[in-house]
Amino acid sequence: MSDIRLGVLGFAHGHVNMYCQQWLQRPELGARLVAGWDHDSNRAAANCASFKIEQAPSVDALLGRDDVDAVVIASETSMHANMVEAAAAAGKAILLQKPFALTMEQADRIVTAVERSGVPFTMAWQMRVDPHNLRVKSLLETGEFGRIFMVRRRHCLPTQLMKDFDKTWHVQPELNRDIFADDAAHPIDFLYWLLGMPVSVFAEMGTLLNPAIPNDNGIAVFRFADGAFGEASCTFVAVAGENTLEVVCEHGVIVGNYGDLPSCSVPRPPGGIQLKWYLDKVGDWTISDIPDIMGQGERISGLAAPLAEYLHGNRPPIATAEEGRDVLRMTLACYESADQGRRVQLRNP
Repeated sequence: MSDIRLGVLGFAHGHVNMYCQQWLQRPELGARLVAGWDHDSNRAAANCASFKIEQAPSVDALLGRDDVDAVVIASETSMHANMVEAAAAAGKAILLQKPFALTMEQADRIVTAVERSGVPFTMAWQMRVDPHNLRVKSLLETGEFGRIFMVRRRHCLPTQLMKDFDKTWHVQPELNRDIFADDAAHPIDFLYWLLGMPVSVFAEMGTLLNPAIPNDNGIAVFRFADGAFGEASCTFVAVAGENTLEVVCEHGVIVGNYGDLPSCSVPRPPGGIQLKWYLDKVGDWTISDIPDIMGQGERISGLAAPLAEYLHGNRPPIATAEEGRDVLRMTLACYESADQGRRVQLRNP
């Protein structure tokens, strides 16, 4: 198997460092880092030195290299559309870090660029490759649980414990909107992955701790065509946690714990269970035999192998550009709902 040769366009999003470390440490994945670029030359220099790759002087210089087959785009969100268009025009396969884009106009540009060029493209969503989430999806697909009535996904961060987080690009509206758009995208995509595109959403969000970190708390309730409810419950001021998933179905319930950063970062109570389910025909709880994931970094690093497999043509995309655009529509509709105090309809254009 020939290596896929990778360039990195932007090191702003810290997740990319975890993929790069895995690709360096696991040559059997067949993903070899070649070069990197960042508009912040100091950040570029530090990361390129860390990964022992060449620092490209410009985006065009990196994309013009014959020894770059694919790029990871982990720049600030505001740059994603420009980066995707340039990479697609250069014929490079694309791995895009979330969030997808800032606006629907930018999202349309990304989808158009990918469609016109035909280059391989996938989003990097760790929830979609988490083994516990995959088990949940497979359990629901058996049909044994019957109709899905409600899915509640909690996803939190302890931003108040992160030094100088309020000074980062993550909370600058011109670069990334705010922390809700940044990180609520995860549970919103999770709901989309399980249930499809909703028909409406009602949301509330607000800034409760640090005014420099807007919308640090938010809840969105989506309604789906079959009547099911999906709740994305997000607080970015959580110092601890436990339950992160509840799926209520016609014939049973699925419960997931320790599925986000704060719940992974504190001691677990004795006998803490990561994933279990109850079926009425069984009459007892079943405990998952999947090994526990003990840290959020392990989940994020777990994307490295599926991303490499996709580039080698050994699996479908984790999420397509069209799916990324749908999830952005869902996320932006939360703002519209919260701003206007009403339910917002989500219909396919």
